[in-house]
Amino acid sequence: MTPFKSFSFIFLFIFTSLSASAQQSDSAYIRQNYTKIERLIPMRDGIKLFTAIYIPKDKSKKYPFMLNRTPYTVSPYGENNYKTSLGPSPLFIKEGFIFVYQDVRGKWMSEGKFEDVRPQIASKKRKTDIDESSDTYDTIDWLIRNIPGNNRKTGIYGISYPGFYATAALPDAHPSLKAVSPQAPVTDWFIGDDFHHNGTLFLADIFSFYYTFGVPRPQPITPDKRPKPFDFPVKDNYRFFLELGPLKNITKKYYGDTIRFWNDINAHTNYDAFWKARNITPHLIGVKPAVLVVGGFFDAEDLYGTLKTYQAIEKQNPSSKNNLVMGPWYHGGWARSTGSSFGDINFGQPTSTSYQQNVEFPFFMQYLKEAPDAKIAEATIFITGSNEWKKFSSWPPQDTEERTLYLQPNGKLSFEKVQRTDSWDEYVSDPNSPVPYQDGIQTSRTREYMIDDQRFASRRPDVRVFQTEPLSSDLTLTGPVLAKLVVSTTGTDADYVVKLIDVYPEDTPNPVPNPKNLIMGGYQMLVRGEIMRGKYRNSFEKPEPFVPGTITKVNYALPDVAHTFKKGHRIMIQVQNSWFPLADRNPQQFMDIYQAEPGDFRKATHRIFHDVHNASAITVNVLKP
Repeated sequence: MTPFKSFSFIFLFIFTSLSASAQQSDSAYIRQNYTKIERLIPMRDGIKLFTAIYIPKDKSKKYPFMLNRTPYTVSPYGENNYKTSLGPSPLFIKEGFIFVYQDVRGKWMSEGKFEDVRPQIASKKRKTDIDESSDTYDTIDWLIRNIPGNNRKTGIYGISYPGFYATAALPDAHPSLKAVSPQAPVTDWFIGDDFHHNGTLFLADIFSFYYTFGVPRPQPITPDKRPKPFDFPVKDNYRFFLELGPLKNITKKYYGDTIRFWNDINAHTNYDAFWKARNITPHLIGVKPAVLVVGGFFDAEDLYGTLKTYQAIEKQNPSSKNNLVMGPWYHGGWARSTGSSFGDINFGQPTSTSYQQNVEFPFFMQYLKEAPDAKIAEATIFITGSNEWKKFSSWPPQDTEERTLYLQPNGKLSFEKVQRTDSWDEYVSDPNSPVPYQDGIQTSRTREYMIDDQRFASRRPDVRVFQTEPLSSDLTLTGPVLAKLVVSTTGTDADYVVKLIDVYPEDTPNPVPNPKNLIMGGYQMLVRGEIMRGKYRNSFEKPEPFVPGTITKVNYALPDVAHTFKKGHRIMIQVQNSWFPLADRNPQQFMDIYQAEPGDFRKATHRIFHDVHNASAITVNVLKP
């Protein structure tokens, strides 16, 4: 990474300066070349959705629509107040599109009642049977009929929650919808996105978000009337949440009964019909528009949703045009940065710029403006470590070898199965002193934890560390990582966190310049980490207690990776039972955690087995040279 560090700082400085001036230039261009109008577009049930429309002043040709539906406001409001940028990237502005921004039902200036990840209605029989698919259909239909100068083609894009609305446009899509790009789309809020991972509540994420986002809106409002963000009284989120105590104190001290979705979470503690109705992937059938699914391998919010959306479309629509792009990005990093670095790690090239120029813009041009075939690969993937883009005919790639890394006695990790009998690691996990998710002090959850140095965790007695010898050659892992733990606990419930880590050689030089005073020798770069709430190890619908002292298998999948462990590096696996306050604390007792009292959080003794009969292991897919 170091040869590019100096370049990165210079490039980033130039990019930041140019971005400010480019934004000013784009803003002036937009005013000179676009007319903004605002309309309340009627839906089939009579509810009207507030929509801002930017129409090219040049009437010599017809233009496609580029639609973005959002719960985060289409501001600025007022036909004389213009956005400073339009479309997915600056490339779209001068090319010419009719840019459309819509407040979704029940948010900001739109009418109606908002519902989080509104369930899809597969068979609509009444006018009141509405969902995000029908709202999108009705919006496009109105635009086609009422905005002159359009070419009867529409594209939709969105990042995160707007990514969900992009996905929701696909079932029963309007015939004029030709290209859709769900980017980091919210997909399943119990199993893997945003607020739960494998049934574990992501406490730090949901608390601040719903403190403002979840406040009821009885009537349309503008951003100047939005609730103020939470002001942490303790500027250390680890200490704040630890002192806050059990989850029930969130309701008691901060939320009251006003945050509907928080109350829903408390009422639906398992993967029941409430959560299943909010998973849109079973409805992604009969997909006709071309699809470009985009995400980042270091996305702290919706990495799961990106991969599952692509997989669902691919499996349920084998003949549809469906492509995947995965880069070395944080949440939305492909649109909000150059993508040349993230955290302490440099990638040696502006990955976001490359994606915008070579994939995203050509994709929409092909399907909306009849430009030449963009020749986008089935899967365009950036491999970190080796820092190179790869094009694959499928994802995960087919040309791989499944191999198993076995946890060994004395902190060893090897592709050879251990031959010892009666071998285990034993340690105590205390939920009143949980393992932090990141080193240092943070007021709120950072995005960099997804890639940060893990040396702080490896020093803790309640984190088990296993690592290989230095690798004799490069080793590239692609696709899913499967944790196969064999464990026991003296409690009746437990969380398990597995982390896949790239350990740098001790002689790795520090970056130049080095404003953060990084020590790269021995750096432990997090490649992937994931948590499983143990009671859901066999079923998210029907949780099961552990039998104290009984050897038990805990198997679960970590989201896909694409990373090269370079020659001389080591592969490390860390296993722990808390990840706080990213994840809420497990009392280590089988119970409804939302009703836990302070005295319910108890120490437990854990064992991780690694013998010939009970072999804890990690299954990976090695890309063939």
